[in-house]
Amino acid sequence: MAASSNSSLSGSSVSSDAEEYQPPIWKSYLYQLQQEAPRPKRIICPREVENRPKYYGREFHGIISREQADELLGGVEGAYILRESQRQPGCYTLALRFGNQTLNYRLFHDGKHFVGEKRFESIHDLVTDGLITLYIETKAAEYIAKMTTNPIYEHIGYATLLREKVSRRLSRSKNESRKASVANEEHTPVEKISSLVRRAALTHNDNHFNYEKTHNFKVHTFRGPHWCEYCANFMWGLIAQGVRCSDCGLNVHKQCSKHVPNDCQPDLKRIKKVYCCDLTTLVKAHNTQRPMVVDICIREIEARGLKSEGLYRVSGFTEHIEDVKMAFDRDGEKADISANIYPDINIITGALKLYFRDLPIPIITYDTYSKFIEAAKISNADERLEAVHEVLMLLPPAHYETLRYLMIHLKKVTMNEKDNLMNAENLGIVFGPTLMRPPEDSTLTTLHDMRYQKLIVQILIENEDVLF
Repeated sequence: MAASSNSSLSGSSVSSDAEEYQPPIWKSYLYQLQQEAPRPKRIICPREVENRPKYYGREFHGIISREQADELLGGVEGAYILRESQRQPGCYTLALRFGNQTLNYRLFHDGKHFVGEKRFESIHDLVTDGLITLYIETKAAEYIAKMTTNPIYEHIGYATLLREKVSRRLSRSKNESRKASVANEEHTPVEKISSLVRRAALTHNDNHFNYEKTHNFKVHTFRGPHWCEYCANFMWGLIAQGVRCSDCGLNVHKQCSKHVPNDCQPDLKRIKKVYCCDLTTLVKAHNTQRPMVVDICIREIEARGLKSEGLYRVSGFTEHIEDVKMAFDRDGEKADISANIYPDINIITGALKLYFRDLPIPIITYDTYSKFIEAAKISNADERLEAVHEVLMLLPPAHYETLRYLMIHLKKVTMNEKDNLMNAENLGIVFGPTLMRPPEDSTLTTLHDMRYQKLIVQILIENEDVLF
């Protein structure tokens, strides 16, 4: 049974391109233990219990003592009942027989049943999952403690044969769309490889921009047997067996997730939109230095708008700006923002400012915000410039590169001040609160810091050639 599960989960393919691929040897020990775990046995109450909660069934025995519960379970492994506490009426307990003893758990219900973090639709599922966890953690405590000591993730030798082929397919010029690349390959065996093999291929792709990115792990319920892509061990339990990175699809045990390096390679198919997406996630998914929104908007503005009076200060129609946002979310780099569609350049500048405002983590990150504000307060100009430079070095690489590119562009805007009437100070007023926001959502802090936000952006524009 374990063998057939392994083969179905390995992502192996009969196509000629992948026929050399050897799936990893998933470790079956924990899977076998799950199969051996005791099965739940509901002990039904022979009488109708008054005031039985509507979300409990015949396994509820009303107010009885621990001793009575123990007697009802009869020493049968996996047997369980529910009871109301004698000491605390209105509180309910799961009495479960495991390891030749009766275990008592305080039972809760908020629409779902739970005794810990996991929430279940039925008591039967809760007990099933509990028995699996108890059995595995009892039988394999030492094994589980050592699971992360020799992970397949570190050497991923099994991916070597396929890596070259996958790299060839995923490689492309830096100006080419990764979206197009995925589209071209959507009928090839590359789709069938695991996220781990995909990561290996991308890691060795020379054209891939090597920005560090943490994985975005979230608790996940896997349907059917799944194995951890870090330690290669089975992910046990009925629900919430592990975590999945919502950006790249990596599946690992919760305890293994603490050991996974910050090497997330986001999968474009998992990135649902362009606006409101984490900046590093977006650029890694598209394999670009900067968000394509920034490049495309700045190209358009520099082509036809540098001399426009009040550039970035004058607002475009909100509805049209939202149209541009939807175009990028829908079409990516194929979005048409040309003069034929949007003759008013202020719509494009508005869409660019909106992109920066919508970032979940601002260009000038929350972590560096206070350091930039403190730097702005330094009275000596040379010392202030040095302090700003030091804080710039703390920005994540993708944020730094995007900020650098934007400042070069805004410097060009100031060089056309005679026509557009926008100098570095004016642009600082516009972009200060757009590029940097205090970590705490405080109106008072924002108002107090506005002059320093303006000053920071002004300094970045005026000294972009020295600072970057």
